[in-house]
Amino acid sequence: MRILLVEDEERMDQALCEILRQENYEVDHWGDGVKGQYAIETGVYDVVILDVMLPGKNGFDITREVRKKGIRTPILMLTAKSDIDDKVTGLDCGADDYLTKPFMTKELLARIRALGRRNIHSPDGTLTFGDISLNPGASSLSSGENNVRLSEKELRILEYLISNQGQILTREQIALKVWGYDSDTEYNNVEVYISFVRKKLHFVKAKTEIKAVRGMGYELRYEDV
Repeated sequence: MRILLVEDEERMDQALCEILRQENYEVDHWGDGVKGQYAIETGVYDVVILDVMLPGKNGFDITREVRKKGIRTPILMLTAKSDIDDKVTGLDCGADDYLTKPFMTKELLARIRALGRRNIHSPDGTLTFGDISLNPGASSLSSGENNVRLSEKELRILEYLISNQGQILTREQIALKVWGYDSDTEYNNVEVYISFVRKKLHFVKAKTEIKAVRGMGYELRYEDV
């Protein structure tokens, strides 16, 4: 799971990043509201942990604006305020959950796990689209009776496409999601791995395809003909 932390308190952000990485989450961090909003709008994160009081733009405004733009990523808001009105404001802006500082690490991790499960399409964690099923735990793709193992990058690309079915994802979004901000990945690497995933779809004889939308990006399509 990939998490974005938008928090400007240095001690807090360092501690949270360390805790989350120890739990094997991939974490990106921004301490500025404007940059944090830009990162959220990339759509590459599974969960956002968003502080309310931030330089540049507060968490309430960020949440309200990204929801207006159609970003559905689960948002957990953090605040030092315990006033019920602030909690209501955060939820009304579009936040999915709310945690007041100080909080217990176990509670934070439980909230993150709960929000992460909202992106899962079936009780057992399998993601489905058209005639394919993706099992992230087993790194496997299946269609009907056919099954094939996926590499880590292939799995993450297909998982991202299925989780955003009906949307066109740019090469930039896919590169950020799979390789991260700190990677020197060139966009032609995205095309290479897309071709690998297409071969796996062909191997399991799926009718589901990854279509290239010229000048825009890629999307999953299924035509039952």
